[in-house]
Amino acid sequence: MGKFLVLLLVACTLLAGVGAWYFQTRAFYDRLPEQTTIQLTPLAATSAQDFPVTNFRGIDSDSSPIRYRACFDITVDAAQLTPYERATPLIAPGWFDCFDAAALSDALAEGSAQAVLGVANIRYGIDRVIVLMDGRGYAWHQINPCGAAHFDGDPVPPGCPPPPER
Repeated sequence: MGKFLVLLLVACTLLAGVGAWYFQTRAFYDRLPEQTTIQLTPLAATSAQDFPVTNFRGIDSDSSPIRYRACFDITVDAAQLTPYERATPLIAPGWFDCFDAAALSDALAEGSAQAVLGVANIRYGIDRVIVLMDGRGYAWHQINPCGAAHFDGDPVPPGCPPPPER
């Protein structure tokens, strides 16, 4: 009887682990349809504008505002766009192989890639960040300082838009 209980416990643990892995990496992601434009914010602009892209691949999830990832080809001069100083590429699921957060972080650190603002506050406290490198673009959603304070329950810093009602 003891061997059966141990086997049952191990099997349940294994199933729970596989279930947790599946729900974290596969279950809630949706592939986005092909897009022909992406929004970027030009220097001194008050809002984002559409820029043409090709070979778009993207994923997103309703379960979290920061699960968006995209890869695409784009021809644009990063010097004409609003720089994004706090760019921190977020890891994508392993099966979304066009997006490598570690390689993007390295390219940003060595200066071979430039981070620009896609859309500020695409949802309150969340920015869409774009990294441009060798004719390719990589996008993700990142919590901005307004969102970090708001989500922690702290007062938002000066200059932030008013937070939404809870």
